[in-house]
Amino acid sequence: MLRGVSAISLDTKGRVALPKRYREELDALCDGVFVCTIDHQLPCLLVYPLPEWERIEAKLSRLSSLNPAERRLQRLLLGHAFECEMDGQGRLLISPTLREYAGLEGKAMLVGQLNKFELWNSDRWQQQIDQDIQLQAESAEALSERLSNFSL
Repeated sequence: MLRGVSAISLDTKGRVALPKRYREELDALCDGVFVCTIDHQLPCLLVYPLPEWERIEAKLSRLSSLNPAERRLQRLLLGHAFECEMDGQGRLLISPTLREYAGLEGKAMLVGQLNKFELWNSDRWQQQIDQDIQLQAESAEALSERLSNFSL
């Protein structure tokens, strides 16, 4: 289970070190093989352990290449998908194209999202969190049915 937020850094080669607390679990889950792609709605990257990505690929393969919206989603997610393998120090090499999309250099945030990580530019992450908190406070009355029944 991938959860929590970690401040990490990209080295000069574009590698990020996964926090030690995840490494053993991820090595067992996916032999250290991941797929990284863009988030098609936000300026961050999505980093999936390979078995989780394969589930996403199966869903994408069922979309119609004749429907423009479905084809667009396939193009964005599959077209940017980049396989990366965790090295002996727990690092993943992020491709230059993906780093550019997310504005990654120097400080970054790795955010666990149950079955994947989001990888954010540190400043953009803080802006997104500020915006999310503001929107959540403003729209508390307009909850979806699932959220209105959700209790913490």
